[in-house]
Amino acid sequence: MKYYFLSLSLLCLLVYCGSGKKNEPKINNKSTDLPLAEVIKTQDLKTGAENQTAYLPLLKGKKVGIVTNQSGIINRIEVVAKAIPKNTIVRPTTHLVDFLLEQEINLQKIYAPEHGFRGTADAGEVIKDGKDTKTGLPIISLYGDNKKPKPAQLAGIDVMVFDLQDVGARFYTYISSLHYIMEACAENNIPLLVLDRPNPNGSIVDGPILEKENTSFVGMHEIPVLHGMTIGEYAQMINGEKWLKNGIQCDLKVIPCLNYKRTMDYHLPVKPSPNLPNSQAINLYASLCFFEGTNVSVGRGTEKQFQLYGSPFLPKSNFSFTPKPNEGAKDPVHNGKLCYGEDLSKIEKVSKLELKWLLKAYLETSDKSNFFNSFFTKLAGTKKLQAQIENGISEIEIRKSWENGLIAFKEMRKKYLVY
Repeated sequence: MKYYFLSLSLLCLLVYCGSGKKNEPKINNKSTDLPLAEVIKTQDLKTGAENQTAYLPLLKGKKVGIVTNQSGIINRIEVVAKAIPKNTIVRPTTHLVDFLLEQEINLQKIYAPEHGFRGTADAGEVIKDGKDTKTGLPIISLYGDNKKPKPAQLAGIDVMVFDLQDVGARFYTYISSLHYIMEACAENNIPLLVLDRPNPNGSIVDGPILEKENTSFVGMHEIPVLHGMTIGEYAQMINGEKWLKNGIQCDLKVIPCLNYKRTMDYHLPVKPSPNLPNSQAINLYASLCFFEGTNVSVGRGTEKQFQLYGSPFLPKSNFSFTPKPNEGAKDPVHNGKLCYGEDLSKIEKVSKLELKWLLKAYLETSDKSNFFNSFFTKLAGTKKLQAQIENGISEIEIRKSWENGLIAFKEMRKKYLVY
């Protein structure tokens, strides 16, 4: 089954269906390219940002800060009869910042995570503070040396809103930004509203548990690589387990999604970061991200980021690619060099953390001595995985070494699940 994104700029015209009865709408799905069953199934789903009656009253009359980026969008449903067929339901997307301003919410500042407010910066690129050209609102960068907003940057804020689209992986840094925002809000007595969004990797819980000594911005908590939680559930876990500095807790309220089930397929309406362009990339992200700690490219600098892998050190094959600078990858790994590997863009959706491509690449590389770099342990959260691979431990044995940690995490996780 193929999965597709809806373009942010697209007006998705969904004309309701017919059973042959008079006045019953019909379905026109040309604008989405999604299977009709998926369109119908997701009609009633509302993200936390679209659950507006639950949070707008909490913002009225307050000075509001917002942590968001290009993923912070909402659908608006309007029935119209002009220029398009009668009974057509138009679902244009609007950025939450614009919507809140329309609702006369007193927005003061935008706080932007890795990749910036518009989501176009390279991974790891330092983002400077600035001003949003559309709204004139000041933008505070939460990346580089300022991952946690300072008291002066929070001055005058009565309530903070957090709306970022996570993808369910420990090293996707939006949950690290969530940690620091919760900590800063707790220290400065600012209530935090987390507008929840579905996890596109659903309920997958898999991978090694991070060991505390390997804590970094790409792994802040002792959880597996795939945590199987929404960002709102994860916020509750951070608070409940007292993971914030000195065990403090944030005045937290999670605005839930409506009509969401963890088992449903969820297709993001906009890419959450520059190098996750579609559902296939998001599904493979956790498995292929380990290559970021090796001398193997994951397709940065191509149009199939996190949907292929390869390097000049792997055997020549029928598939090759040459990374070149593009949006989100100004200097990609193996820039301008021919890489051999595998194209995974058409494979079936994975339902676990796949190790087979990493193990195969290590087995076949001609440069084993430089295969791993120091970043690999940060991504894995443990030194054991690299040692296991280098020592030729089988995938079955590697997975067995994760079992006890996963069992304990799943038990802890139960307390914080909303869906």
